[in-house]
Amino acid sequence: MAPTPATPQEAARPQEVAPSRLGRPLPAALRGALRRLGAPWLAAVLSMGAYCLALALHGSYPLGPRSRAVNDLGNQFVPFHARLWDLLHGTANGDLYFNWSSGYGVPFLADFFTYLMNPFSWLVGLFPRALADFPVFLVTLASIGLGAALMTVFLGLLHPGSGRLRALLSVGYGLCGWVLNDGFADPMWMWGLVALPLVGIAADWCVRRTRWVAGTLLVALAWAGNFYTAAMATLAMALVLGVRLLTAPPGARGDRLRAAGRAAAMAAVGIALTAPVLTVSLLASRAAQPAPEVLYRHRPPPLYQLAQLLPGGHGGSPAPNIFIGVPGLLLVAAFPFVRAVPPRVRIGWYALAAGVAVSFVWKPTVLLWHGLALPNGSPYRAAFVLSGILVMISWLALAHRPRPRELAAGAGLVALLAVLCRDQGAVSTATWVLVAGGGAATLAALAALTGARTDRARAAVTAALTGTVLLGSAYTAFSVTAVRDRIAWFRPKTTLTPASLAVRAGLAGRADWPRSRTDPGPHEFANNDPLLLGGEGGSYYSSYVPAVTARTLQALGAGWYMRGRHTLSFEDPVGRAVMGVGSYLSAAHGRLTAYRAPHAPLLTVRDGPPPAAGGEPSTVFARQERLLGAAVYEVPRLTPAGGAVPLPVRGGWLLPPAPLPAAGRQVAGPDAAGTAFTARCAPGGVVVWSAPWFAGRVGGPGGHVEGAGKYDITANAASVLGGVPADGKVTVRVHGQGWQVVPERAVGCLSPRRLAAAVGALRGPRTLTVDGHRLTARLPRGAAGRAVLAVPAVAGWSCAVDGGPSRAPASDGGLLAVPLGRGAGRLSCAYVPPGLRPGLAVSGAAGLVLAAVAFGGRLRGRSRLRPSKEARA
Repeated sequence: MAPTPATPQEAARPQEVAPSRLGRPLPAALRGALRRLGAPWLAAVLSMGAYCLALALHGSYPLGPRSRAVNDLGNQFVPFHARLWDLLHGTANGDLYFNWSSGYGVPFLADFFTYLMNPFSWLVGLFPRALADFPVFLVTLASIGLGAALMTVFLGLLHPGSGRLRALLSVGYGLCGWVLNDGFADPMWMWGLVALPLVGIAADWCVRRTRWVAGTLLVALAWAGNFYTAAMATLAMALVLGVRLLTAPPGARGDRLRAAGRAAAMAAVGIALTAPVLTVSLLASRAAQPAPEVLYRHRPPPLYQLAQLLPGGHGGSPAPNIFIGVPGLLLVAAFPFVRAVPPRVRIGWYALAAGVAVSFVWKPTVLLWHGLALPNGSPYRAAFVLSGILVMISWLALAHRPRPRELAAGAGLVALLAVLCRDQGAVSTATWVLVAGGGAATLAALAALTGARTDRARAAVTAALTGTVLLGSAYTAFSVTAVRDRIAWFRPKTTLTPASLAVRAGLAGRADWPRSRTDPGPHEFANNDPLLLGGEGGSYYSSYVPAVTARTLQALGAGWYMRGRHTLSFEDPVGRAVMGVGSYLSAAHGRLTAYRAPHAPLLTVRDGPPPAAGGEPSTVFARQERLLGAAVYEVPRLTPAGGAVPLPVRGGWLLPPAPLPAAGRQVAGPDAAGTAFTARCAPGGVVVWSAPWFAGRVGGPGGHVEGAGKYDITANAASVLGGVPADGKVTVRVHGQGWQVVPERAVGCLSPRRLAAAVGALRGPRTLTVDGHRLTARLPRGAAGRAVLAVPAVAGWSCAVDGGPSRAPASDGGLLAVPLGRGAGRLSCAYVPPGLRPGLAVSGAAGLVLAAVAFGGRLRGRSRLRPSKEARA
């Protein structure tokens, strides 16, 4: 249609234009863009401002003296961001492909894709490394702001209406229950808050049959940032699109099918663009150590689940956290009564919300939301999508200008909900303040907004409603944070302390990589101490811990948590020597102390092929000796010698429960608590205790160790109990927590002299260079047999001898082993993540499809603009 011509009066009227900095009017297109961005900016500022105000009132990091509240495992992400800082500044041991710092060498690309692909994570490079905590906080804050801003844009596409009102409802999405209870501590999950409206905007363009290429890029951006939550967002938006198409005014069926087809093609190509993320992560997950078994025991009671709609509380039992603030709740409750909305639309959207809510607590659909695997943690990680759907419903209600009577009906439903849920754990004093006080103010503002006749009156009411939303959101975040911080799981922690920074500086001064490893030692500051502190240790916590790594290290005497998803460093001399640890930290005497240790080279040249596979050695001591290539232990049988009488069982002794002695009290004599065992060894040796699955206390000649073993969840590391006395009689006293089994060969007596001789006899390379995911070694003259690299033999390595063809190395006791032949002089190895090459191929094909569609669209556009032959004539 042609534009309507201006009347003489309008033409004569002076036009208002926005001045630029130079005093000239801004172009009309720029003015329109600024107007469109005003509402998203308002949503971002309000949501981030409310969150910061809540933290300031609570005194939480970084706006107060309290440490940043994270869950017990959440502080793993600060070390990962410290690793990203090292990569950005070129100071990391390794690169995106391989991480030499953790687990004595582990793949890293899947970790990067999963934990560090939120674009805001890259802010860490702009700050000093010692302040890595702060950019991790910024990831959460910026994701809240961007998610609220994009939801404001999407609501405008869902139904036209006031940008300011859309922004106010989007604040409830940015600070929904999932963000305040679950997502805040996991920066990578926070990208899901952004992905949901991103995918929604792309789906809306499919309905309007426009911007297919741009929409495909939005889908790719959503999946690249965090594919886990993006999958949830894509599934949710597919359901939203289905409801929109089914409840649209009656029209051509073909239009609906075409919109659905465009959306399916857009999603397929957009996801294919991020194929390396998926292929690498999928294969890494398949090769990972299995997580502890997770059971979905029972769904929350209906009233407990409904109580999650009410803001301000934090329940003690797991449930989907879905509240979106009082304004959103009031409008969702009023939606069924808004007559301006067609009945089919009201029924469709309410059915969608109810169906999604039920799918969160039914095991088959819980599996569907979480990629067909129950998560090791909260089974309600997808709750943010329901919060987003509720915000959409609230906007559809507000955009149709609900009458005071309809709003009052919604307020009655909210009041009834509050009364019914008054005894639920998620309802607190703050809930009543928000529902009663905030609800009354919101109801009055919405009713006044409906009846306002002038622009000035509407602006005043909107301003009042803005203040209500800001204060209510801040109080909600404050009250939830206060309740949550009283729960042991959400202990306030900080990782970058003066103590940890001092340890990092000390480790840097002892670094001798790659000639030897510098192990940060015990699990002290974070779940990934080597990433935080530096060095090349055994500690590693990730969903992608390779099963080969976890099982190899545990078989050699290292400990683990979470069924091997969290590996630990060696605590015995032979384990350290085999893995090339020349310097390590120990907290054996109450404080971290640095020690030197005899060690083998990182790469050793051995004569002959690996020992024939004649069955796995039965003890840790035998497995260590096989890799060391020498006998260094005496491994006597344990003999009961007093205390509670154990029962003989196959391979050991079954101990009855025994009380622990009081702290600091020495126990001795045949009547002392616990069970005493004796063994005979040569004097001057070192007593090493190995009982991976034992829980209790073990006392020896030089002290005691605490075991927390639980088959096969928690494994104890082999530990030193002191020296062998001059008479050669070794006595250990064991106090088990409940019935416990002690292996009959739980004690090995190590000869330091033999260990030193064995280490000295191992030949290393003439030179060894490690660069990122590659290593090159010049071998000693006359090298033959095999080269053994002190790295777990994970898939993805390929090695070449003297420039020959690259082949996958073998395994020698779980470590990488490369056959050399005779007279080998040079060895080169490289690591490529499994799944990377096929992922890149799929991504390249998707890029070609996208380019073809874009080029074809440009040609069609030009043909429409080109005049016909008749017109040119």
